[in-house]
Amino acid sequence: MTTDFATQRDRIRDQHLKPASSRPASSARGLHHTALVSSDVETTIRFYQDLLEFPLTELIENRDYPGSSHFFFDIGNGNLLAFFDFPGLDVGPYQEVLGGLHHVAISVETSRWEQLREKMTEAGVEFVEHSEVSLYFRDPDGARIELIADPLGEMYGEKVL
Repeated sequence: MTTDFATQRDRIRDQHLKPASSRPASSARGLHHTALVSSDVETTIRFYQDLLEFPLTELIENRDYPGSSHFFFDIGNGNLLAFFDFPGLDVGPYQEVLGGLHHVAISVETSRWEQLREKMTEAGVEFVEHSEVSLYFRDPDGARIELIADPLGEMYGEKVL
């Protein structure tokens, strides 16, 4: 069975992955923001700003749902991690579903990665460490987050961009 998946992956790679020298430029400028759902604005701010050291940059009303907040954290390189809360709606607990979020991977400098690992340990945040560069953990609402010490455009020492 594993061979079948590998064969299919090789076929797809051969058919669709163009060499970097002939790959066209992306039509996108970058990721403006990724928006997740928060059950409690202050808890989310304490987790992302106070623990993970991502500065809160704005907190405004959600234009699509009166009474809801839309707030943003600076995750470096001109990128934002955003959240909505939906007071009064029973959105239920976090779930991984097809088409849904698996995890958000955020690159941090190696020294900051080590510092954040210590802070999370002291705060009692459970995490799993992989390949000595990745920390996987869940935020207060269950969303899976990865802090990766690899530079942007690399994955476990290999160029992916």
